[in-house]
Order: sequence, then C-alpha cells, then structure tokens
Amino acid sequence: MKKLFIGKLLNHIFLVVVCIIILLPFFWIFATSLRSPANSFSFPPSFFPTEFRWDNYVEVFRSIPFFQFLWNSLFVATVSTVGQCLLSALAAYVFTRLEFRGKKFFFFLILSGMMIPAQVTIVPLFLVIKTLNLMDTVFSLILPSLIYPLGIFLLRQYMLTLPKSYDEAAFLDGAGYFRIFRTIMLPMSMPTLVVIGVMHFISVWNDFFKPLIFINTYEKMTLPLGMTILKGFMGNGNLSVILAGVMISVIPPLIFYVIGQRKLIEGMAMVGIKG
Repeated sequence: MKKLFIGKLLNHIFLVVVCIIILLPFFWIFATSLRSPANSFSFPPSFFPTEFRWDNYVEVFRSIPFFQFLWNSLFVATVSTVGQCLLSALAAYVFTRLEFRGKKFFFFLILSGMMIPAQVTIVPLFLVIKTLNLMDTVFSLILPSLIYPLGIFLLRQYMLTLPKSYDEAAFLDGAGYFRIFRTIMLPMSMPTLVVIGVMHFISVWNDFFKPLIFINTYEKMTLPLGMTILKGFMGNGNLSVILAGVMISVIPPLIFYVIGQRKLIEGMAMVGIKG
C-alpha cells in the first residue's frame, strides 16, 4: 500500500513538472506582453512585470489591420476544417463500405500524398490557382486544404472497426448509402473527426507558406503574415506589442481545443486502440 502511494505521488510530481515546463513559455510570453518596451529586455529577466501595460494589446490593433488578419485566418481555418472533415469522412466511407475496381490502388495513391512535401507541389498548385483566377483570394488557401490524406487514413481505420450489421439493418429499413453515412457512420466517427479537425485547424491556422505565395494584399492576409508585418512595423525594440499579438493569435486555437477536449481525448484513445 505504501509503495502504491509513493508510486502515485512520484507520478503526480512528474506530471506537475511536465506541466510547468510546458506552461512556462506561455506565462513568460503573457508577462512580457504586459511590460513596457524598456522593461522587455531588462536584465536579470523577471517573470513578473513591474507595471501592467494593457495598452500593448490596443496597440496591436492600432498599428496594423490585425482584426482583419484574425478574421481571415479564422474564416480560412474554419471553412477548410469543416470541408476536409466532410470530404475525409465521405472518402473513408467509400473505401470501407463500397466495392469497386482499383479501390486499394486509389487508397494508396491518396496516402502517397503524405510522403510529398508541400514545397514540392507548390509550383503546379500555383499554376492551378492562377488558371482558376483565385490568386489573392481566400479560396486559394481553402481549396488546397480540403484534401487531408491523414484524415482519410485515420477515419478509414476507425470505420473498418464498425460492424457491418449496422449497415445491413439500415438497408432492411430502406436506407440508402448516403443516409447510412449521415445517420450512422458520421455520428459514430465523431471522436475521430474531432481529432483530425483539431490537427487540421491548427495546421491551417499556423500556415505561413501558402499565404506568402498566394496572397498579395492586406485585406486577404492571414495571421502568420500579419505577425510578420507587426514585427516589421514595430521593429526589435518593442517586443511587448509583438508578444501581445502572439497571445491574441493563440486564443482561437485554444478555444477550439477546449471545446472539443473531451471528444479529442476520446478520439485519440480510439485511434490508438483501434487504428
């Protein structure tokens, strides 16, 4: 009993230490964002600001069109995440429940997309976007993000574990393939959908490369480009305002994660066990 208690105690101490290590950079960023520019580079460094400069956050929106960058990122990340979750679920359903010639070939062809770096395909993608007259529009960022091979793979692996008796019972009740997908497969795959949704949302939210190539005007720029503009506008002497922008940019993904935290943990457990 005593050994069990000591083991649990050491385990909790280890988890607390890991949490502190993970949260320490976020705390430092938040504390520095509230300092005056002169105190941002004080030595020796202090984790607690001597004065709280909340106007640093106001300066972020005053210096550049930060709200426009924030809205563009939120729109692109949300639309592309919803779209790719729906398309990934449909593709996974087709690969698990329908039989057609070349099914395995097409599945491995889609998976091969995970082995090709995005930088390799940027030239043909640029030509396609330019041909479709989508340059300098948010759709140039949304359309390439709708196909997510990892999401198709994870959903397919999960749907393979679902009994086909559900489909057979639905067929007897007169349901078609799409109704089975909408009423049975999609709700049962929700935990896995949350996992790939969170991963994809954060990936699109942090994407710097594609907006740099496809976007030219302030009105269409996303937050990663906006942070670069903020740093260039403020220079290296006003670190507090730059970190205030960083803190604001962290809030939407954090809210998205907190809302789906329960489903995310459940989905990761299912993917780990059944995948």
